[in-house]
Amino acid sequence: MGAVDEPGVVAVSVVGMAVEGRFGEIEELFAPSLRAVVSGQMLRDAWLGEIGKRGGVADVGQPVSEAAGAGLVRVSVPVGCQQGGITLVVVVDEAGGLQGLQLAPATSAPWEPPPYAEPGRFSEQDVTVAAGSHAVPGTLSLPHGEGPWPGAVLLSGGGPFDRDETSGPNKPLKDLAWGLASRGVAVLRFDKVTYAHREMVNAPGSTMTGEYVPYAVAAVRLLRRRPEVDPARVFVVGHSMGGKVAPRVAVAEESVAGLVIMAGDTQPMHRAAVRVVRYLASVSPGSIPEGAVEGIVEQAAMVESSDLSPSTPATALPFGLPASYWLDLRDYDPVATAAAVDRPMLILQGGRDYQVTVADDLTGWRAGLAHRPDVTIRVYDADNHLFFPGEGVSTPEEYEVAQHVDPAVVEDLAEWLVAERGVVAEL
Repeated sequence: MGAVDEPGVVAVSVVGMAVEGRFGEIEELFAPSLRAVVSGQMLRDAWLGEIGKRGGVADVGQPVSEAAGAGLVRVSVPVGCQQGGITLVVVVDEAGGLQGLQLAPATSAPWEPPPYAEPGRFSEQDVTVAAGSHAVPGTLSLPHGEGPWPGAVLLSGGGPFDRDETSGPNKPLKDLAWGLASRGVAVLRFDKVTYAHREMVNAPGSTMTGEYVPYAVAAVRLLRRRPEVDPARVFVVGHSMGGKVAPRVAVAEESVAGLVIMAGDTQPMHRAAVRVVRYLASVSPGSIPEGAVEGIVEQAAMVESSDLSPSTPATALPFGLPASYWLDLRDYDPVATAAAVDRPMLILQGGRDYQVTVADDLTGWRAGLAHRPDVTIRVYDADNHLFFPGEGVSTPEEYEVAQHVDPAVVEDLAEWLVAERGVVAEL
């Protein structure tokens, strides 16, 4: 069997082992970076939870492989069940090790453009965002016409996201890019370094600053050099952790004209992790593995502890992130940093967001920036963390349904970016 077939063979064998309950054998295939954040037991709980909701495995489809950069291959294996199906997505390295693994709802149709996007009004081209030895690929969406257009650099949330911030069948950053480009904004989005270079996932010594700031700065400078873009009006638009880190980007790159913070968290992340896992345990009994709440509480306490040091093992900390990551987060106050940044800001928040909330996070922005007349804050009562509108209690299952970013969010964001003059900066 040729090498080109091997990633598909590995992926299908993983499905077979899961069907037979051999999760310990799957764990043996994990690369160290994956083993730091996922265990065989966690995979077992997730697999049985998804399969249980769908009535058991009925058939396994053909694997579909695609290059994932840095010698990696991403393989999707459709798994049919009695009531619906799921897709097992694995990232396989050259040695046949698993660098990434995800269970996603099966989707029968590709992403469809949102109704507010007008593809005939812009074009897209591939770009490279360079930041040291780990350059990442990106996409530039340019409105048709002479311009010069305001520009926006999009930053996705925490985790190894692609440039579209793909979440199940949804692509919220692609929604934003196409919606904004249809309304006269040049938009640059790019794969995170942890997505393009999987060896960087939870790498020792990694930090939030290193994961975001050099790439955001490089992207801003790339946009400012484009003749179609007004160099005095290049903004940073960050979602979730991308919004949290946006003020730090503005400190590093003075030419940033202003900031848009979408569901940016201000509550320390380790405390939010405890709050979220307790919330999920309350709204979806049985969805959280036994002992998970106590485990995350213990890990969060280690982040708070004066004993936290660069040598603290990642296994003792939330999400398997290294101690360097948590030390960097402990030293960063996004609200105080934003207050010291003399640039206009637009802060957007979903009212139904349980990950970043009005009560726990937006209150921080409101209190710390209340004195700033150039800061606008808007809450979209029906929206969840991805700014998808809905009703009732928000749960992770919402993200399994194909949908798009709230049109009101896109309209408000486009209007602010086009109208805002930002700062005057020289190339």
